[in-house]
Parts: sequence; structure tokens; C-alpha cells
Amino acid sequence: MDIPIKTREEIKIMAEGAKILARIMQELEKRVKPGITTKELDRVAETLILEYGGKCSFKGYQGFPSALCVSINEELVHVIPSGRELKEGDIVSLDLGIKYKGYHSDMAVTLPVGKISPEAQRLIRVTKKALKRGIKKVRPGNTFGDIGNTIQRYVEDQGFNVVRDLCGHGIGRELHEDPKILNYGKRGSGPEIKEGQVLCLEPMVTAGDWRLKKSEDGYGFETADGSLSCHFEHEVLVTRNGAKILTVVK
Repeated sequence: MDIPIKTREEIKIMAEGAKILARIMQELEKRVKPGITTKELDRVAETLILEYGGKCSFKGYQGFPSALCVSINEELVHVIPSGRELKEGDIVSLDLGIKYKGYHSDMAVTLPVGKISPEAQRLIRVTKKALKRGIKKVRPGNTFGDIGNTIQRYVEDQGFNVVRDLCGHGIGRELHEDPKILNYGKRGSGPEIKEGQVLCLEPMVTAGDWRLKKSEDGYGFETADGSLSCHFEHEVLVTRNGAKILTVVK
């Protein structure tokens, strides 16, 4: 498997693009409230991407018609924005990618809409922490199996499940590059992590069974049993000393 190692110049451009993406996501987060439609959020995302001099990574990718993926409650990922309004008590996942100076960046967050149930709060908290724990395993000499194993063990210890059918990925000139980064697995399995790789870790967690089905729009995925689902994603650079998160505003 050929996992690209990025040059210093490539890393500089990708870090710049990832910071822009994080700023855009911050703006979108401020707009998440009851009554806003998912299509409105998509319009804001696309406008901001263009204002920052970027391009939409997702729009046109395998026919996807929008800049932003907006998934609500049992919907996990890749749902097309529509006239659907967010309601008090929903949880909503925003997944956004931008192409900047020829390189892609990708991130996702799950947010509460107004006041949400204790179970939904806990699901968000656990998924966020699973990502944090996975990122701690990103260091030269560890394997990709170490990441998946750490995420899976933590999530299952909390009484939730990790999705098996979708995964994280490498990123660069292509939106999805090798390797596939599973959210489950065995310690010590898979390729070795190396300095200079840029990776997207994205735990996808369900409150019920992990099995998925296609959403009505033909692009999205949702839980087969209708249980709540949650998704967080960061883009990270492998450095000599561990992972550096690129999708942050700092």
C-alpha cells in the first residue's frame, strides 16, 4: 500500500487550508439552531468556501450535489441538504471538505440543537473523546490497527458501537487517499504510521446496532435500527512527536 508522505511545502498548504476549513465550521456551528434548514447551512458553507478562495471538495464528488453533508439523529453521514428544518432536541452532524491550492481538507462535528436528551449528550461526549483517544495513537512506529483498536475498545466500554462499513482515510491532492483508517481492529495490525502522513480520523458511533442502510436520498447512510448516531472528524499531520491537529483555528 502506497501511503503518501507529504513534503514540507505540501504540509504548509494543507495546514493553511485546514485552518480555513476550521474557521468555516466555526461559523456554521454558530448558525445551528431550531428553525434553520439544512439547505441554508449548505448555502453558508459554499459562500464561505468561495470567499476564502477555496473550492468545494464534496460538490460534484461521485455526483454529490452540495458543499456540505448535514445528517440528523439516526442519519450518520453524507445526507444531502434540503428544506428540512432543525428541531429542538435534534443532534446534527456537519461534514465539510474544501480544496485549497490543489489540496483537500476534511472535518466533521456533531452538535446539539437546543436542549437535547442525556443519552444524546453522552453519545456526543463519547464520540468526541474516542476521536481524541484515536489521535493520541497517531505516532511513528504505531500501526493503523492501534488507532482502530483504541477507538473501538473505548466506545464499546461506554455501551455504544462503532460503525464497520465506513472509515477514515488519508488525504491530500485526492479527497480520499490510502490508507483506510478503521474505527475497530487489532493492536499491531495494518501498516505502520510514518512521519509526514496526513490523515483524517473519524469515529462514527451509534447508540444502538452499528449496521447501516442507505438514506432515501441515495447518498446518505443512517442506522438500520433507527438509533442515534454521531460523527467527529479531524485532519492530522504525523510528526516525529505524534499527531498535530490541522483542522483547528489556532
